[in-house]
Amino acid sequence: MRKPNVAILGATGAVGQEFIKLIEDRQFPFKNLKLLASARSAGTELTVCGKTYVVEEATADSFENVDIALFAGGSISKTLAPEAVKRGAIVIDNSSTFRMDPNVPLVVPEVNPEDIDTHQGIIANPNCSTIIMALGLKPLHDLSPIKRVVVSTYQAVSGAGKEGIDELDNQVSAHIQGKPMEAHILPSASAPKHYPIAFNVIPQIDVLLDNDYTKEEMKMVNETQKILHDDSIQVVPTTVRIPVYRSHSESVLVETEAPVSVADFKAACEKFPGLVVNDNPQEQAYPMPLYTSGKDDCEIGRIRKDLYNDKGMNFWIAGDQIRKGAALNALQIAEYLVEHQSF
Repeated sequence: MRKPNVAILGATGAVGQEFIKLIEDRQFPFKNLKLLASARSAGTELTVCGKTYVVEEATADSFENVDIALFAGGSISKTLAPEAVKRGAIVIDNSSTFRMDPNVPLVVPEVNPEDIDTHQGIIANPNCSTIIMALGLKPLHDLSPIKRVVVSTYQAVSGAGKEGIDELDNQVSAHIQGKPMEAHILPSASAPKHYPIAFNVIPQIDVLLDNDYTKEEMKMVNETQKILHDDSIQVVPTTVRIPVYRSHSESVLVETEAPVSVADFKAACEKFPGLVVNDNPQEQAYPMPLYTSGKDDCEIGRIRKDLYNDKGMNFWIAGDQIRKGAALNALQIAEYLVEHQSF
């Protein structure tokens, strides 16, 4: 099997660091590895699989002789992804830049792996909340086509980056010391107002759009339709930031074309890759972010029928949004390319 030359853009950030852990954990095969970041982080030394690498400043020429480039998100994708493709690399991008581009496949490997083969140099990683929800939707969609989804998310502060984690820490510390809690980051760094996340929940993630839904919420609408290849699926989301460090949770109500039994849905979830059924409410067994953090699989539970609609199904799903919601999903796409020698 031919091994690819790999580059990681954003190697010193949270997702880039997760890429490195996963490459080691999953023994991802590579011939050569480049670690790239901004000029500020250039010169940093990082160890991967027992070998020390020096982080280089990312430029267009960094992608010469690179087969697969893992982009760890950010606005730099818009500039450097096309340059990497010009030089022969396949870019797997974690940013939102290309997700809704009709010429760029948007992929959750367990859900729509066939779309990988349609790429023209760039493959987009969906938003973390969309990835987690899609894993729960797909086994149900295969039993009966989905018509409507109502979802509320409970998203960890690490979704806002290291700054979100630090802000939660600082606010808890300030509260314990009887000091005022300062807020600078949430719900969005660019928002005119900021609220404490410690001992609070904030029903806004990212900026509000003209339709009074947030940018994060509309990502879930548009990306779900694209991944499932059905623009008629209605998705009504509310995204909420909660004072949890890592791993997002979601409450999902789905209406399908025909009734589906709980037993059939559970059986489908048990067979579905990337999902673990944790559903024994009588024993208080259900998914929780504390216990899904650091894990590859998402957990699904609290599976129950809608009380009033025999075509409705409720479930609760939780997953590590840095791992499966970002780095792991992208690396699984890279694994597909290696397995099929498509680079």
